[in-house]
Amino acid sequence: MASVPANSLLDPDVIAHAEMLGLKAREVVEGYMAGEHKSPYRGFAIEFAQHREYVPGDDPRHLDWKVLGRTDRAYIKQYEQDTNFVAHILLDGSESMKYASGDLSKLQYAKTLAACLSYLIMLQHDAIAVNIFDATVRESHRRTDNRNALVNILNSIAAYQPQAQTDIGNVLHDLAGKVRRRGIVLVISDLLDDEDNILRGIQHLRFAGHDVVVFHVLDPYEIDFPMKGTVELIGLEYQPRVIARPAELRKTYLAEFEAYRTRIRDGCQKSKTHYVLANTAQPLSEMLSGYLAFRLHTTRR
Repeated sequence: MASVPANSLLDPDVIAHAEMLGLKAREVVEGYMAGEHKSPYRGFAIEFAQHREYVPGDDPRHLDWKVLGRTDRAYIKQYEQDTNFVAHILLDGSESMKYASGDLSKLQYAKTLAACLSYLIMLQHDAIAVNIFDATVRESHRRTDNRNALVNILNSIAAYQPQAQTDIGNVLHDLAGKVRRRGIVLVISDLLDDEDNILRGIQHLRFAGHDVVVFHVLDPYEIDFPMKGTVELIGLEYQPRVIARPAELRKTYLAEFEAYRTRIRDGCQKSKTHYVLANTAQPLSEMLSGYLAFRLHTTRR
């Protein structure tokens, strides 16, 4: 499969629909600079949080003189310090992502989503770290808020070619163990792996304090199984070829597949993780702007 030109990954329609909504942190995150998201660290900026007693060495400019006048006791005013977040974008680059029932593969859809999210997050002065993985991380771009670095990131995403099977749970556990500062983790994958391991990996990230979003990228043929006649099913990730008559399998397949997707969705909900179905038949701009609008609503509540 030929690589996608890097400049084509930034879909202008996606950017136009999503730019005004932005990606806000739902929870307290730990950032690196002043921004739009609440930090767990107490500082002296913007929004009042609480008082604490004055101790020698404190800056007297932050004394609450009104409290001192009323009680003859010295208190320092503390504030919630706003901060930017770091978004960790995990892009599934395993062989199963190559599947396409039409012109657009799951991987192409996922690459464009990862690229547009990277651009939008940097546009709002937040930072990104991008990892492309299968059973392990194959391409890694460390945290940056420098827009000049975006070109290299997009080139890396565009050029990547899948070649191995996946182990999503292992990658999620590894990230949870390595990243100490809380942020947002955006998982972009078809999730065709052991679902229990995937959900345990998500729970590990949530336990570490990360806000997690799962974009479940699926082809419409995987969802609806509309094939007819006798077909040869070519396995990916070392699965064998199978000759089958889809009409005879459809009812069982649809029941099993929907049960699997329900378990994934319910597991995400149980761990307070946003689950987003990314059907490659749906325009990416529509899917992403719909999710960002939903997220903005839940953030404001």
